Amino acid sequence: MRVVKLTILASLLAALTGGPALAQQAGEPLEVDIVGGISAPMPIAVPVMPTPAVVPVAERLNTEQMGAQVAEIVAGDLRASGLFTPQGPRGLPSVSFPQVTAPVFANWSGAQALVQGFVQSNGNGTLTVGCYLYDVAAQTELTRQGFVVQPASWRRAAHKCADAVYARLTGESGYFDSRVVYVAESGPKGKRTKRIAIMDQDGANHRFLTNGQSTALTPRFSPDQKWLVYMSYDGARPQVYLYDMAAGRQRLLVSQPNMTFAARFSPDSRHVVFSMAVNGNTDIYRVPVAGGTPQRLTNSPGIDTGGSYSPDGQRIVFESDRGGSQQLYVMSADGSDQRRISFGGGTYATPVWSPRGDQIAFTKIGGGGFRIGVMAPGGSGERILTEAWQDEGPSWAPNGRVINFFRTAQGSGKAQLWSVDLTGQNERRIATPLDGSDPSWSPLLN
Repeated sequence: MRVVKLTILASLLAALTGGPALAQQAGEPLEVDIVGGISAPMPIAVPVMPTPAVVPVAERLNTEQMGAQVAEIVAGDLRASGLFTPQGPRGLPSVSFPQVTAPVFANWSGAQALVQGFVQSNGNGTLTVGCYLYDVAAQTELTRQGFVVQPASWRRAAHKCADAVYARLTGESGYFDSRVVYVAESGPKGKRTKRIAIMDQDGANHRFLTNGQSTALTPRFSPDQKWLVYMSYDGARPQVYLYDMAAGRQRLLVSQPNMTFAARFSPDSRHVVFSMAVNGNTDIYRVPVAGGTPQRLTNSPGIDTGGSYSPDGQRIVFESDRGGSQQLYVMSADGSDQRRISFGGGTYATPVWSPRGDQIAFTKIGGGGFRIGVMAPGGSGERILTEAWQDEGPSWAPNGRVINFFRTAQGSGKAQLWSVDLTGQNERRIATPLDGSDPSWSPLLN
């Protein structure tokens, strides 16, 4: 359990933990546990952000219209976290440009915190989006940031504002200025078209990266966000490909006559760990992104697959049926010291290490269903977070608090993207134009 210290007003503690407000001396730090469940998300006001001058900017928007849109995005991000109950921007009092830095706190008595800001067109063609967070009860400023962006990147400025608010009020880094890559699915149940798509974490800026002529599965970001790795079919044989994000081109990871799949990057983006089936046996290998001879990391009868590095690059978690059933194992990055960590009932699949390093997410199979769970790297503290019929394929948010996965309704054959936080209480569907599976969350954007 992670405990963070904050110097904020005591009423914020009540909102985050569901407990009563505590007396607080000025400047005295509070200890806030935000991993536990919350019974009362914090009310936070997010009015429309004004502009000093109405200027046409981008996407048929002027700075006044953009101020409303930025506020909507900030409110939407905070609401999706489950930690906040945003008020507005619609229906709230208007804010003049001078009031951004001098709030009329009497207007916001129904909220514990206030987010104000502005959108300004600069003389060099850029935009400045200002972001201010206030403690309403104490009538003090908690943080301020300004983001200078090209007009086409105004949505990123909104996500950055939400990240700044989230970080100041929780003590953790935000996760809103990030992207998700996934498999977009369409067509009849027995003949699905599966192509790779990418979007902002809130579903905006959606586009397809592959055309669907060949089935594509399990896309994964490189930590430096220069590459994707995924599995596609060369005829009837699955092979791992690298996709260059800047050039929009793909190439084979390794030239082998064998089936390759289940690939992920190392934390330094220099290597890929993947599975290869040779003569009926599947083991985990590692190869440089630049190419070369794969290094074999496992050597046991059966199927070893699903490798995922720890954030420090020192260990790899994977799944194996070497003991007779599908379980989770951890080994050193060079393949040594392999040991089993899962011992609960049922079987385990698709492990992925948290960016924090303190948890491993997985798919738990048993009791007639598939569910998303987490455990400590040593195997202790197993918790199941979802309870639907078929939830699988977890992927961590950049801050390690939220998990994306995909859910298939019983008998439908159609999957949808969902997310859940570490409490298991804040579960929500992620809207996509088509059915979706195999999500992978990017790090925070550069």
